[in-house]
Amino acid sequence: MSQSRVNGLEVLIEEVEIRQRVAQMARRIEADYRGREPHFVGVLKGAAIFHADLVRELTLPLTMDFLSVSSYGAAMASVGPLTLDKDLEDDIEGKHVILVEDIVDSGRTAAFLFRWLPERKPASLRLCALLSKPSRRQFPARPDYVGFDVPDRFVVGYGLDYNQMYRNLPYIAALRESSAAHLEHAATFEP
Repeated sequence: MSQSRVNGLEVLIEEVEIRQRVAQMARRIEADYRGREPHFVGVLKGAAIFHADLVRELTLPLTMDFLSVSSYGAAMASVGPLTLDKDLEDDIEGKHVILVEDIVDSGRTAAFLFRWLPERKPASLRLCALLSKPSRRQFPARPDYVGFDVPDRFVVGYGLDYNQMYRNLPYIAALRESSAAHLEHAATFEP
C-alpha cells in the first residue's frame, strides 16, 4: 500500500492497487465457484462501487441483489441499533450467496447479516470484503475473501463515506478527525 496526501487526505490504497486486487479476488472466486452460479448480495451504499467492479471482472454466470443496513448516520463510528433499510428482492433459497461488503470493521453488520441470511436457506454463504480492519473486530466476522487489511483509521473513498461524502474517490484514504469539521464546506475532490 502506498501513502501520499491528496486534498488533506492520506491516501492509503491507490486506484491501480484496488483494480489489481479486485481482479485477483475475482480469479479466486471463479476458481472456488467453477460449475456453480453464485448470487452476489451487495450491502448498500458503501459496497456499490466494489460490488460493480467485482462482478464485471467475473466471467462465470451469476446473479445479484442488494440490501441495506444502517447504523452510522453522520458519525465516525457505528452507533445505535442496526436497521434493515432495504431487504432482498430475490429469494436466496438454494443459492450460493456471496455477501459483498465495503469494510468489515467491528464485524457488527456482517455478524447481524450472518444471523439473518441463513434463515432464508441459501445453499452456502460467504463474505467478501474490500477492506478488513481486524484490530477493531468485536463480533465473529471473518471475510472469506478480503482485498486489503487497513489500520485503525476512518477510511473513505471507493464507495466508503463520511456523512455521504467521499464515495466518488477512486482510492482509499484516511480521514483525519479534524477534517470532519470542514466537510460541509468542501465541494469537490480531485483525484
